Amino acid sequence: MTRDRNGEKTPQKRLDTLLPKRRRGRPQTVVPSAIKGRADNYQGILDHVWNELWPSLSVAQSEEDVVNALKKALEYEAQFTPSVPLILRLLKDPKFPKRRQAQIRFLADSIAGGGTVTARRSRDICAEERAREKRTHHIIRSEFYVECSCGYEGPSLDRACRKCGAAISEDWI
Repeated sequence: MTRDRNGEKTPQKRLDTLLPKRRRGRPQTVVPSAIKGRADNYQGILDHVWNELWPSLSVAQSEEDVVNALKKALEYEAQFTPSVPLILRLLKDPKFPKRRQAQIRFLADSIAGGGTVTARRSRDICAEERAREKRTHHIIRSEFYVECSCGYEGPSLDRACRKCGAAISEDWI
């Protein structure tokens, strides 16, 4: 041990010498999977109540109108009340979709950022996460070795006997 300027002992080797390297670029302030999860949650809620919510939401001209529409149609209004100014801005956005399902997704993805990111960035994050989920590994084909009553022994084809086409029962899978 050595002594520093103040006369205190300092260890020769510090405990935290092997810190992980920081990744390139600006540090993340949000968790993309959390934003996408919140967007999916909002999408489910809005899909459930859209028929009651949309008529009053489509004619809303002020934040008070949006709050009244949310109160009338949602029992989950507390989740959406912090986003009322953003919802009003999104409704007046020229890029706001015309179709029902597209409107729900646009609104849910836009407010999922919770104010930490812009509505546009929130939609981009949701799109990136959905694309990443599609790219994840999944089983393309499963093979079974079968011994069929027709006498065939070997790998199956599309969960069936290659010779006679007898299907493998779901109980065996």
